[in-house]
Amino acid sequence: MSAALETVNLAAGVTGNLGSIGYGLAAIGPGVGVGIIFGNGTQALARQPEAAGLIRTNQIMGFAFCEALALIGIVMGFLFKA
Repeated sequence: MSAALETVNLAAGVTGNLGSIGYGLAAIGPGVGVGIIFGNGTQALARQPEAAGLIRTNQIMGFAFCEALALIGIVMGFLFKA
């Protein structure tokens, strides 16, 4: 077989796993977002401990929005199967 034909056959065998690869890539954004939220929240708590309630509330809301993006990413993998 030629190299081009082997490449086409290999690509055809991988199409079933593209949804999981897409979700893995989609999970990078929310993962980075959660890290930024809690990292900056910890710095804010260290600088202004008297504002702990407000900072913690904003952290939880930001975390919920980032996790919603991750859930949307996994649902899209199931909806748009190749």
